[in-house]
Amino acid sequence: MALSARIAALLDKSIPLTRTAFTRNAEARTIEEEGADALFPGARDAQAALSGLMLLLGEWERSHELSQDNPSREGSYWHAIAHRIEPDSSNAGYWFRKVGVHPIFAELEEQARAILTVSNPSGWRLKPAWDPLAFIAWCDEARARHPNGEAERVAVAIQRAEWLLLFKWCALSANDLP
Repeated sequence: MALSARIAALLDKSIPLTRTAFTRNAEARTIEEEGADALFPGARDAQAALSGLMLLLGEWERSHELSQDNPSREGSYWHAIAHRIEPDSSNAGYWFRKVGVHPIFAELEEQARAILTVSNPSGWRLKPAWDPLAFIAWCDEARARHPNGEAERVAVAIQRAEWLLLFKWCALSANDLP
């Protein structure tokens, strides 16, 4: 089953690199009250999809609670992203190590490579496979040395690609994915 028009309309947002830059979405509580299974029927992991959606809607605390209570690899992935943007890099690294190699990594590496081909102000170099720990370091660098600069825009673009890939992985069934 495809995403509902209501959910699809929300997907054009980006998540900032730092939690303090979040703007909350008043609609988030209403959406959550519908329930993960109703929002994402037939999803691979509806609770993880809801955690990702709450993060996108600026509900960091709620997203963190949902991911922390989800024992799946996807729950750990959302938990890692939440800590990366907190920022709590060591905690993010812990959760990414729990994730291991996720099926979205190959596509994420391709999309990150395309983004870095267009703009790479910090000379970031990808490894042959996606390395979430290296991306944590890039986000830290962008926040510390280049706030509101090109490095931050590139990191946000890669993070957006990651968010969308993981969200679709969680929210759709295996039959709906390309």
